Amino acid sequence: MAKQIVVGVDGSTASRIALAWAIRQAQRKQANLVALCSYSLPSFTVASLDGGYAALDDAAIAEGARQVAEEAKQAATSAGVNASTMVVPGDAAAALIEISKESDLVVVGTKGGSGIPERLLGTVSSALPAHASCPTVVVPRCWARLEGDDNAESSAQDDHPVIELPPVRKIVVGVDGSVTSQVALRIAMREAKDLGAELVVVGGVPIASGSGLLAWLPAAIDRNQVVEDVRRGIERLVDQAKMEIPDIDPELVVMDGTGAELLTRFSRTADLLVLGSRGRGGFAGLLLGSTSQAVLHHSDCPVLVINKRTEIH
Repeated sequence: MAKQIVVGVDGSTASRIALAWAIRQAQRKQANLVALCSYSLPSFTVASLDGGYAALDDAAIAEGARQVAEEAKQAATSAGVNASTMVVPGDAAAALIEISKESDLVVVGTKGGSGIPERLLGTVSSALPAHASCPTVVVPRCWARLEGDDNAESSAQDDHPVIELPPVRKIVVGVDGSVTSQVALRIAMREAKDLGAELVVVGGVPIASGSGLLAWLPAAIDRNQVVEDVRRGIERLVDQAKMEIPDIDPELVVMDGTGAELLTRFSRTADLLVLGSRGRGGFAGLLLGSTSQAVLHHSDCPVLVINKRTEIH
């Protein structure tokens, strides 16, 4: 259970959506929330700039970051969450990875824009899940509805719109038999049970020409039997997990395709994706390799990532 949740903020609408998600999670888990904002110092001297930029110094940049973090803290405390701030110079991903060593969950958004530069919600959402020491959640900007705007993607970032998060009614978890995916399965089952949400367990078998990864199988091999074998294997894992987490009956879906393809597709109707990374099977290497970005950056719903470092959580 999360006791300390860290959320990366940078002043953009995308980070405010991630903050709203983190606040709701902190309320559920009765956890403390830390709003972390990093800032980069300019690589040039103020003296080399025109007069209009004379006020751009280290202190001003740091103060801007503190204001962003304080605003996030105030939003959390007004929602009844115990919150604090952390403002650090340097790389955002490094700061979040470091604090993940003493945290239970780290939350970031994607598609950052204005605010303390775009770095936090760009490269961070790619690097953080691979190296964090606790589970991470990447919240897409398109996930929330912004009050007064029918298209969240086109909303002005500095308007501070009211953010409306949809309820979590459907959770999808990718399972391939690896240890991390088994941990992800249990976490997804607990979340679904706590929230009263529907749970779908997805297994991917890349056989047909669409994905082609196993298209080389000899004709004598019954491809349908391969899919059925995978299904039975995942069913056993689900049955084992149900012994620890009873009273939940997930739907099992095993389909032709890679994990990234299937989960990105499922994200269109899900409210949360849960992934175990660096597995050996349908999701082998996908989450933290090149195709992982298809899930992390093209998912239409938040993605909860479990990697090898987070197995003990």
